Amino acid sequence: MVFLPFALGHYLSCLLRAINAVLTTQLLALVPLSATQLGLLTSAFFLAFALVQLPVGMALDRHGPRKVQLVLMSVAALGVWLFSHSQGFVEMLCARAVMGAGLGGCFMAAVKAISGAVAPARLPSVHGYLIAVGGLGAASATLPVRLALDYTDWRGLFQGLALAVLAVGLLIRLLSPAPPVAPAIKPQAGMFDVYRDPAFRRTIALLLLPHSVFFGVQGLWIGRWLADVGGLPEEAVAYLLYLGMAAVIFGAIATGMLTQWAGRRGVPPMQVAAWGVALFVLVQFAMASNFRPGLPLLSVLFALLGTVAGLEYAIVAQSVPPGMTGRATTCLNLLIFSGAFLVQAGFGLVLGCWPTNAAYQYPPQAYQLAFGLLAALQLPGLAWFFIDRHRRAGPSGKMMAGTAVMINSKEEYETRSLWSSRQGKTGPDR
Repeated sequence: MVFLPFALGHYLSCLLRAINAVLTTQLLALVPLSATQLGLLTSAFFLAFALVQLPVGMALDRHGPRKVQLVLMSVAALGVWLFSHSQGFVEMLCARAVMGAGLGGCFMAAVKAISGAVAPARLPSVHGYLIAVGGLGAASATLPVRLALDYTDWRGLFQGLALAVLAVGLLIRLLSPAPPVAPAIKPQAGMFDVYRDPAFRRTIALLLLPHSVFFGVQGLWIGRWLADVGGLPEEAVAYLLYLGMAAVIFGAIATGMLTQWAGRRGVPPMQVAAWGVALFVLVQFAMASNFRPGLPLLSVLFALLGTVAGLEYAIVAQSVPPGMTGRATTCLNLLIFSGAFLVQAGFGLVLGCWPTNAAYQYPPQAYQLAFGLLAALQLPGLAWFFIDRHRRAGPSGKMMAGTAVMINSKEEYETRSLWSSRQGKTGPDR
């Protein structure tokens, strides 16, 4: 009753966030768009999403996720309906922004509700399930949307989605139980405390940019890269995007289970995330090579490994008091979706430096530069993590798991201890 209603909202949010990757041809048939305009149109969702994070986070902590989500889902339904009736670039841009603003609380509300109902030790795996549901929504925006267009046009599709968004908002309000009352915290102090927290800063230094790159590229440019560089037809692109979203589902669940397994052996989530990010960056450098036979495999690996960045939600949720989880997720979302907006729009700006051919395709060199820049930008955060980890291990350079556990934040330890004491647990298992 807690997980499923909010997970459905996150499902629709991810579906609508990624749907433009499949509808690019239909949208270009209606309005001729340059790469810059297409990037702005799709990334308007991220910008509006980011702008509402602070007020939505405070509202979640003050009024609870049930009430807030009903209002936001109603706004989102309006945005989807307006998009279905848009006739030009400006109308589409505004409707897309309204859509993003209304869906801006879906994941935060889910994290807020789940964090109050699940033991902290289980948060990585349960958050993995939540991200997997989002991956299922993004997967539904690929091949299933392509198949749905055989029975209706994109306008009819969006009209049906508008009704679905409104129905889920009502479902959350009617079925989900009221969350426990958290201690009152001053909004300003809560926000500043989150940004000043050392554990929060260490987390975003490693995972913020990879998370933004994953959202920004997977939501639009992977499909164009497969078509422009790989020369694949629309059907093949839609199928590969579908496989990629299936990889997101598997990757999210596997990451949560692996993190929980590693935690029982003294390996902190940040260490698991660091090795995942290293592989993710390596895949991006391989994508920059434009090796055509490997493009389909790389597109799936990009989606699979990109899910490791979702660990930052569980890491941050474990490091703040329960009454601040809404604000903590807000701060994280604000940074992630602002970064995704910059990545998605910036990728289009880089491509726009080259002219298109007769089929409106950009040359492979444009994608080489774009992917190469993104991969290079993620290297400093990854290098800083391993340097800092080596420094904290001491002069001997030993990187034992026990040392890694000792550097976990004080807040996480106290939160886990408090939960265990409330459950009446004692001994080593606590």
